[in-house]
Amino acid sequence: MQLEALELRRVALPMVTPFRTSFGVEQERDVLFVRAITADGEGWGECVTSKSPSYSSEYTDAALLTIRRFIAPPLLAAPITAIEVGERLSSIRGHRMSKAAVEMAILDAELRSTGQSFARFLGGVRDSVDCGVSVGIEDDIGRLIDVVDRFIGEGYKRIKLKIEPGWDIEPVRAVRDKFGHDLLLQVDANAAYTLADARHLSGLDEFGLLLIEQPLPEEDIAGHVELARTVKTPICLDESITSAGIAADAIARRACSIINIKAGRVGGYIEARRIHDLCKAHGVPVWCGGMLESGLGRAANVALASLPNFTLPGDTSASDRYYAKDVTEPFVLEDGQLKVPTGPGLGVEPLPEVLEEITRDVVTIRL
Repeated sequence: MQLEALELRRVALPMVTPFRTSFGVEQERDVLFVRAITADGEGWGECVTSKSPSYSSEYTDAALLTIRRFIAPPLLAAPITAIEVGERLSSIRGHRMSKAAVEMAILDAELRSTGQSFARFLGGVRDSVDCGVSVGIEDDIGRLIDVVDRFIGEGYKRIKLKIEPGWDIEPVRAVRDKFGHDLLLQVDANAAYTLADARHLSGLDEFGLLLIEQPLPEEDIAGHVELARTVKTPICLDESITSAGIAADAIARRACSIINIKAGRVGGYIEARRIHDLCKAHGVPVWCGGMLESGLGRAANVALASLPNFTLPGDTSASDRYYAKDVTEPFVLEDGQLKVPTGPGLGVEPLPEVLEEITRDVVTIRL
């Protein structure tokens, strides 16, 4: 497939409510969409960077520059398939979220031209996927209980609580006391702790959690190995896992027993599939993480989550969890699940009127 152009569209997507984690608060998503334009049609990608380098060293301003200066030229220079994107860009160190967005757009265009869905290409085996929801850090426990109660009422099959030092044991205790031990419950620290907090984190063991997600800094695989020997709750790695090679190392060293796969974090959906296959071969369950994606990214994530080793509910929540008006037709929760799109490519299209309303800038790159 010969790319004719890559269009970079920056949008501001208002959120329903502010979302607070250990590394900051988001009230509006600063999103970079990538449109791959070919003679046979087009495809869409979504870059999951944030406005600032908080969750990751990548951020949206840098992604825009990186794609324009370094990623687009080699991809426009000669015919390309999605499976070749990683190799074509191998001389560019890091910038996985930028690479993932472009790969997603090219893969969408390629699959649309052949009539194949994302899920079928990746190897999905489900028509719908179980959905969990991520609950941010709240101002007080009473407010947290109200938010969790609402999401349970909406039918979500798993609740994830964001935690940080000073907001961990007591919020978890309150949710368990209120909703009981039948509730599938896990916590996410976003690397907010150190190994010195191991004894404190072991206090979470009494609550029967599914997992503790990324308790220590992303570079500290050795620390996670030690922590996994101290706490009984399963350790899940998120930010630490940037490739199939890193995943293999973490599994071999027993730094984790569960892995969260985010396609943007690992460089794209093809690498995400490699990590899925690796974990399946080692008996390590995986689940699909979220980055507050719009309907475009959500469609790809739901397709990914339909693969066989995604055995835990992911953060593939409905559109209205974050956005009053999504850029696509909304994903709607039905019996705690989202349907996997079956149309060609992503199986969804951006709504032109919404896209126009939220667009802040558009740059088109041609060879």
